[in-house]
Amino acid sequence: MTLPLIPNTTARRLFLDRHALAEAPTGAAKGAALAGLIDRIGFVQVDSINTVERAHHMILWSRRQSYQPAALKRLAERDRALWEHWTHDASVLPISVYGHWKHRFNRDRQRLVDRWTGWQRDGFHHKFDEVLKRVADGGPVSSGDVGEGEERGKGGWWDWHPSKAALEYLWRVGDLAVCHRDGFKKVYDLTERVIPEAARRADPAPGETLDWACSTALDRLGFATSGELAAYWALVGPDEAKAWTREALARGTVIEAEVEGWTGTRRKVVTRPETLNIVPPAPPARLRVLSPFDPALRDRKRAEFLFGFFYRIEVFVPEPQRQYGYYVFPLLEGDRLVGRLDAKAFRDTATLKVRGLWPEPGVRLGTGRRARLEAELDRLARFAGCDRVEYLPGWERAAA
Repeated sequence: MTLPLIPNTTARRLFLDRHALAEAPTGAAKGAALAGLIDRIGFVQVDSINTVERAHHMILWSRRQSYQPAALKRLAERDRALWEHWTHDASVLPISVYGHWKHRFNRDRQRLVDRWTGWQRDGFHHKFDEVLKRVADGGPVSSGDVGEGEERGKGGWWDWHPSKAALEYLWRVGDLAVCHRDGFKKVYDLTERVIPEAARRADPAPGETLDWACSTALDRLGFATSGELAAYWALVGPDEAKAWTREALARGTVIEAEVEGWTGTRRKVVTRPETLNIVPPAPPARLRVLSPFDPALRDRKRAEFLFGFFYRIEVFVPEPQRQYGYYVFPLLEGDRLVGRLDAKAFRDTATLKVRGLWPEPGVRLGTGRRARLEAELDRLARFAGCDRVEYLPGWERAAA
């Protein structure tokens, strides 16, 4: 049987529309409007690197350029409309999804102990009760407030002292929650003092969470393989997503289709029947700078299949071996990823310095595109607290 085909242009536009990148980045960007945007895209990945601005702020700014970081802080820390936990990585999530994470909390209680034993320092699992009591009795703490007398790590980001590992574990299994951030440092408190009671009362059955995870992933992706459904929230396993897909096909709530990739190759996916009748909007021609951790790029293989854009972050690559740069931003123009940008904000001189731009093959930096690039970099500079853009010698590079 011939399956219906989602052509590549339609697939790219549909995917971008679901990720709020098929419209001009204008409109309200605080309060209920910002909460609605985050719910629409599902989650916002949190990352510490501040080359221009941190990933979670870049993700939201790319979609609403009136966005200011204080709006996210207010939603999360005062209004409690958002909370912080793991999807595929640390992320900000709508508070409405909290109940579904209870299954992950329970699943991780033993799994994390097994996984971290031999990786974390010896004795971290003996600190759980002590650290939990410290928070219960003394109130919110950061990693610097616990583990007095324990040797502090010198081996990198994941070299934690035992009480820090215990603190992180208690957060991962739901006994603690992030109540706020001090700069970028997480501050933890008892979950019942952070997560609103209505969210804590939610107690979906495992089957409900499976259906929710796969259904909402499909709605945010537009079309997907079962593996992509499982990976979206990282709440259910590949076998569970396969079983859900078979049952949804039998019920007729999803259908099989083929999606066309950048090169014309096809991949079998599932989608909602009504999705085939949607004519997604053509994104505006403006050029915009995306975070390397943008939800639209989280699945690197999907981005390469749909857009022909091969991307790997080179933060952990030794400098002489980097192909592009330490932290390079993808460039979206319309429904195409057209290049990558190496830029850094120097706040001491209020200057955004552009060190390199590599267009994708077949993309020229003509007059119109150059004007769109300059306009976007001016906007980005203002967002990063800079008042000018400086283009360093040799910034125009050969095609990627």
